[in-house]
Amino acid sequence: MSSQGKLLEVQDLQKHYGKKNNRTKALNGVRFDILPGEFLGIMGPSGSGKTTLLNCIATIIKPTSGRVLLNGQNISAFDSKDLAAYRGSRIGYLFQDFELLDNLTGQENILLPLSIHGIDFAKAQAKINELAGFLEITDILNKFPAQMSGGQKQRVAAARCLISDPDIVLADEPTGALDTRSAKTLMNKLEGINQSSGRTILMVSHDPNAASFCSRILFIQDGVIFHELRRKQDESQERFYERILQVLAQLGGGSANVL
Repeated sequence: MSSQGKLLEVQDLQKHYGKKNNRTKALNGVRFDILPGEFLGIMGPSGSGKTTLLNCIATIIKPTSGRVLLNGQNISAFDSKDLAAYRGSRIGYLFQDFELLDNLTGQENILLPLSIHGIDFAKAQAKINELAGFLEITDILNKFPAQMSGGQKQRVAAARCLISDPDIVLADEPTGALDTRSAKTLMNKLEGINQSSGRTILMVSHDPNAASFCSRILFIQDGVIFHELRRKQDESQERFYERILQVLAQLGGGSANVL
């Protein structure tokens, strides 16, 4: 199969936990591709394999079998040097609970990945100013996380995720710890980053509102992707949201029961 035009390829990914007689298949042959510039969502019930899938792509955990290719390169075959470069600059990870260091300011948290990987701060200054302006966090760069709201913390985390210009952003329930207003602000920003700069985003979410910002959604259950939903050209976000709810309802009587 040719990798031309594909940014990320997930090929027959399996992840098993436990021993032979008591084995759980968290992922059971997951396969899909992501094109450059896509905003792809992964949805499914709790325990369906969403976060396991994201963590395999992020190399936080190792799959039992199968391959993940980024720009045609098998990340499972990377040596320690290539793996460090992959984690440091080719992917950006946005966590549900922000994962900011309390003793660092907003700016210091954003610059942390660059310091770990030896990238010149001076070169990053223009980038941090640009990101802070877009994410509306310029006025909190010198504040500590304890002085920030949840929405501000997550936008600082988003800037940290983007500062190294990753090929793809992996977002794990990025609105999970936010109130409705902050969640909508964050999703508007992520959508803007995706549309204005063509940044590719892969987001795991249980929230239909957050998922309605995506251009395509894959639904996963019992470690298997079973349905795909694409946002149609000129389709309103409200209509796409309604179609997401319809799929969730078919899974088990409404999103509240499914998720």
